[in-house]
Amino acid sequence: MSQINISEKYAPLFVQPEGVRYYVITGGRGSSKSFSVALWDCLKTFEQKSKTLYTRYTLVSAKKSIIPEFQEKIDLLNATEHFEVTNNEIINTKTGSSILFSGIKTSSGNQTANLKSLQGVSCWILDEAEEETDELNFDKIDLSIRAKDSKNIVILILNPTTKEHWIYKRFFEDKGVQDGWNGIKDDTCYIHTTYEDNEENLSQSFLNSIESIKINRPDKYKYQILGGWRNKAEGVIFNWDYGKMDESLSFYYGLDFGFVNDPDACVKVAIDQKRQIIYLEEMFYEYGQQIETVAKRVKELERSQIVADSAEARLIDYLRKESQVSIRAVKKGAGSVLEGVKLMQNYTIKVCGHSSNLVKELNNYAWSGKGKEYPKDDYNHLIDAARYVVWTYANRQSEYVHIDTEQARFSRNEDTGYNKQVW
Repeated sequence: MSQINISEKYAPLFVQPEGVRYYVITGGRGSSKSFSVALWDCLKTFEQKSKTLYTRYTLVSAKKSIIPEFQEKIDLLNATEHFEVTNNEIINTKTGSSILFSGIKTSSGNQTANLKSLQGVSCWILDEAEEETDELNFDKIDLSIRAKDSKNIVILILNPTTKEHWIYKRFFEDKGVQDGWNGIKDDTCYIHTTYEDNEENLSQSFLNSIESIKINRPDKYKYQILGGWRNKAEGVIFNWDYGKMDESLSFYYGLDFGFVNDPDACVKVAIDQKRQIIYLEEMFYEYGQQIETVAKRVKELERSQIVADSAEARLIDYLRKESQVSIRAVKKGAGSVLEGVKLMQNYTIKVCGHSSNLVKELNNYAWSGKGKEYPKDDYNHLIDAARYVVWTYANRQSEYVHIDTEQARFSRNEDTGYNKQVW
């Protein structure tokens, strides 16, 4: 067997100190995170009664993606004769221990996979853990790792994203742990490595590329290469600043509906067309509200037009009747999300008042794909609500009619040529 060199920082993973359940393994490009954990996991199968669940957020075919990586480690260990490999499992025939591979999300992407084989699992490895944005999904599997007569551990492998991620808040902020720290705090072991801990296994061309990034793109070097936690997501869509609401402007409300998984999100919006400024202030951002509660919250708002998600026509009708407010559905169409986002990018965005959830969204609402093809459908509830208003009132291509529930009065808008309500 050829010699395999990994960073001594991974020693706690191989020793497994008493009282440690969680291993949070962070780092940047070329830091050997996944390699080191996969090597450890292959060695672990030589223990009796060892069963690992190895997951990624999405994993369409383990046989084509992750299993070849494990096969590489088995070959390095010269242990091929001891393993049986199937489409989604690696079994150590010498001990009967196994590694089961699964995706957390189903192929449809709208529900959590039913992981039926959790019984007897003593180790859960969540690779690319930054992609799991729902802490409840994590808790569901975490609480299932309770094999009797075995040490139970959970390993998170991730490239740090923004400090708004639940992993940062739970394992770093709440525990008072600085990012990049190596050590043990309570029941959690922290391992952070960079390419500098793995230089002997990296090509010179890769190291030259990193050196160029270090000189020419220091921010990318800090976050992608060294694995630092960002205040803002990479590829964030909107630039914004704090400001004070311009009370001289007319204002509107945007309303995006949710319930359990998504919040009911309402934002106050004022648009200064001359100076190209959008003022935004968070009104409410609540999960699990009954429609009666939403109606009460809406009724308490200072009187103005509300533009709501058109997918919830019955809720809009209920709020119109129950709260006696002027509310209408946003006019959507093919490509309206992308066009609405682009329209908002023409303005300077000012965040007003106590708008912590809005700030979180603006710092994390990012493009998907390297070509910025489309906004990610995440961190966008208040932003969607704001977009409804901007798309309705600042979009010169959109025809609309505003209806006051008490008295509908209309006049010709000489500027746009469209009908506009007179309040």
